Amino acid sequence: MSKKDIGEEKYKSFVKLIDMGDFVEARGTCFITHKGEQSLMLTDWKILSKAILPLPEKWHGLKDEDERYRKRYLDILTNDELRDIFIKRAKFWQVTRQFMIDHGFLEVETPTLESTTGGAEANPFRTHHDDYDMDVYLRISVGELWQKRLMAACLDKTFEIGRVFRNEGSSPNHLQEFTNMEFYWAYADYRDGMKLVRELYLKIAQEVFGKTKFTTREHTYDLAGEWPEIDYREEIKRQTGLDVLNSTEQEIKNKLEELKVKYEGDNRERLTDTLWKYCRKNIAGPAFLVNHPKLISPLAKEQENNPGVTERFQPIIAGAEVGNGYSELNNPLDQRKRFEEQQALLQAGDTEAMMPDWEFVEMLEHGMPPTCGFGFGERLFAFLVDKPVREVTLFPLMRPLHTDTNPADKTVDSADCHSCIS
Repeated sequence: MSKKDIGEEKYKSFVKLIDMGDFVEARGTCFITHKGEQSLMLTDWKILSKAILPLPEKWHGLKDEDERYRKRYLDILTNDELRDIFIKRAKFWQVTRQFMIDHGFLEVETPTLESTTGGAEANPFRTHHDDYDMDVYLRISVGELWQKRLMAACLDKTFEIGRVFRNEGSSPNHLQEFTNMEFYWAYADYRDGMKLVRELYLKIAQEVFGKTKFTTREHTYDLAGEWPEIDYREEIKRQTGLDVLNSTEQEIKNKLEELKVKYEGDNRERLTDTLWKYCRKNIAGPAFLVNHPKLISPLAKEQENNPGVTERFQPIIAGAEVGNGYSELNNPLDQRKRFEEQQALLQAGDTEAMMPDWEFVEMLEHGMPPTCGFGFGERLFAFLVDKPVREVTLFPLMRPLHTDTNPADKTVDSADCHSCIS
């Protein structure tokens, strides 16, 4: 900018009034400096929006974690790495969507509000529908039982990407609100699903990250390498010495106490799942967990030649499951019995047991083709960038700040002006 080109008055106004964070419209001639930098020789300018609060110091940004999440706009503005993560996250879902479309899947939308939750074992959020005067739930899966109805309608390949809600605790791997994708594929089984999922994960790695080798929480793995199958029962037995299919509930409790693993509830399903979670942290992957017990898989088809074990698979990387799929149970008699077992768990106080959906059973009585279903969520993305899932969420839920003053009433003095920052 020169006084000659822009005029002395506008030159002085710019120097006096413009601070870091202001939005300015500038007009002039573009040129390259002798150091090779793109520049603009101003001939005119006007202010579009005046910032009255200072920005964080560019090189250090926001450091307090609570403030970073609460003022995400400032965090992204001053953190190039974080900005890149969210650009990659958008591409992660774009690649996923295009992959499913390219493989002949139809994108659908299913209800977010449900009278009965289904498709997962989780504690739902409850709200009230005023017009119908009835309690409803925010969905805990991306329309699993709805998409299966579409299989019965002969829409043979469907998928949905959407938000899911679970009223449970937070952890580096869990949030109460997150994005998932689920697909359903008629006339396919869990073996077909495993092949497709491996191809999808490899496509995501190559297209979004430009690599297949990753390090997550001290585990290093290559998605282009072999994906061995890990037997649920045999892996627990190898690591703990306990055969979960032939052990009593008390024996599982004793083993958990011996391993100093905290557990909640005393039903066999919860105890078995807790023992597995202890074992999985030692598996770097990539691998497929297979041969899950029927007890912990209420919607999966039982293996024809292996009673008590289901046709289920879960991709594992860095000591955690990053997806869940199975040959869908399409036997209405078997499904009714399993729903009755889940209902008994609910009545006994297990808030994470699956709510029965008797209309879904009726659909199965009309007939549903053999189907493979699979779902995964943003946990996979969080693992690939080696960040807690909260860190890769644009605006994670925060408790409101308790204050007696309205921020709009704040008086800005000279100490708040950008030009006063050294």
